[in-house]
Amino acid sequence: MKADIIKNYFPELTSKQLEQFEMLYPLYQEWNEKINVISRKDIDNLMLHHVLHSLGIAKIINFRPGTEILDVGTGGGFPGIPLAILFPQCTFTLVDSIGKKIKVVEGVASSLGLENVTALHTRVEDLDQDFEFVVSRAVTRITPFYYWVNNKISPNHFHTQRNGILYLKGGDLTEELAEFGKKHKVFELGEIFNEEFFETKKVVYVPM
Repeated sequence: MKADIIKNYFPELTSKQLEQFEMLYPLYQEWNEKINVISRKDIDNLMLHHVLHSLGIAKIINFRPGTEILDVGTGGGFPGIPLAILFPQCTFTLVDSIGKKIKVVEGVASSLGLENVTALHTRVEDLDQDFEFVVSRAVTRITPFYYWVNNKISPNHFHTQRNGILYLKGGDLTEELAEFGKKHKVFELGEIFNEEFFETKKVVYVPM
């Protein structure tokens, strides 16, 4: 089963969630043939490189029911769709400036029956709404990203962690974070997931 690796790290999944995770591979395979959102050679690694990677955020924070989360530059739906499966009582708004990518997100979310996902073809600067958390996967350097989204984060905190940004990044971030200069915390995914892929992968948390 493709979802075994997810179940391994998230043993509390319901049968419905497991079924939804299991559906991701054939769905993305099918969509990828029409609209290329994942590189052809990487589609076989979907569960590890895209789904489990997205769920790294869930190892850093347990979103409470009612949390509103914005996924910026979602591409084909990462990290938003895996997180929406994991947190069905939270609402996720997935935005991308490329319309065909949003078409994939809408198709996948509809096939999975995810009623907690809204997909928008827009630039984040044009959104008039605020959220408890903003998530993203290496869209750009963290400094410009922060200025795109810092006015989209709600001042009403109801988690133990303050509302803010949860940013999936890889590689050496020393220079980038020095340039950023704002309060942040780096979580090493290689300390959470055993697979070699995660050795250099991180979640950068920026509290607001």
